[in-house]
Amino acid sequence: MRRREVIALLGGAAVSWPLAAVAQQPKKPLIGFIDRGSSAAMAGNVAGFYKGLAENGFSENRNLSIEYRWAEGQNDRLPALAAELVRLSVAVIAATRTAAPAMAAKAATSTIPIVFQTGSDPVKDGLVASLNRPGGNVTGAFRLSSALIQKRLSVMLELAPDAKTIGLLINPNDNIELAQLQEMQEAVRSQGLSLYVAKASNIRELDDAFAALVQAGTDVLVEGNDTLFLDRRKQIVAQTISHRIPTLFFERESVVEGGLMSYDANLADSFRQVGVYVGRILKGEKPADLPVVLPTKFDLVINLTTARAIGLKIPPNLLALADEVIQ
Repeated sequence: MRRREVIALLGGAAVSWPLAAVAQQPKKPLIGFIDRGSSAAMAGNVAGFYKGLAENGFSENRNLSIEYRWAEGQNDRLPALAAELVRLSVAVIAATRTAAPAMAAKAATSTIPIVFQTGSDPVKDGLVASLNRPGGNVTGAFRLSSALIQKRLSVMLELAPDAKTIGLLINPNDNIELAQLQEMQEAVRSQGLSLYVAKASNIRELDDAFAALVQAGTDVLVEGNDTLFLDRRKQIVAQTISHRIPTLFFERESVVEGGLMSYDANLADSFRQVGVYVGRILKGEKPADLPVVLPTKFDLVINLTTARAIGLKIPPNLLALADEVIQ
């Protein structure tokens, strides 16, 4: 072989080797993330999701990509958004905040793994066969929010032991809310108290709901678990302060915005658990073999600035129970 031919051959190999190496680089998995709310309202919780991914060695842009779909509080958009993620052939779908995104994802695919995060019972919602043995392509984290109504009522009665009329703010279009209404009716009846239910299914109805609560002489208010209320937290917080209604919110973020109190499973940790399961599935585990995760930590958060603003003194025993006090 002539010297010129050898040089040409080596030169060609030098060009082809890097190209072959590039071609052999593993493709980054694509994750789908679908939520009933908005990106702005969920930023803090999504950080918990990232933390869970990191525990399994994954981070966005470095070794995986994420496609986000936000329904902006409109459940009727969820089926189309879930179908988009399926068409993208995502490796896993994270469906968070309520059962609705997970149910839309489950209707769209029976093969792509789905990891939900919800406050309602996933067995009753038809997402899994059982908590210990989910079966199928779905598993996730259950915050137990729908089972906390009696505990929330007891917290409010610690705050206002002389309360006679308990208010409950719900979205009548949400099945979780209707289940909470039934639990609250039973809890209030057992205490010999009255219940006034204020309903709001859109932004316009919120003002009317609070006007009705005031007219009914509501002593304390418990906010139902609904994404509409999360997205409109500033509006709701302003109403509770303006009308001086002691209110127990269902998420810490509302208390940070100026709400009086919240009691729920630690939401950021619940999102972290979703991230952990997504990571484990990417490493080869199957949803059917991953039991539904239950919360281990529940947070009582109190805003003392708001308490002073509405002329309310927080009892020392309730302060002692608080996981976080905002001054």
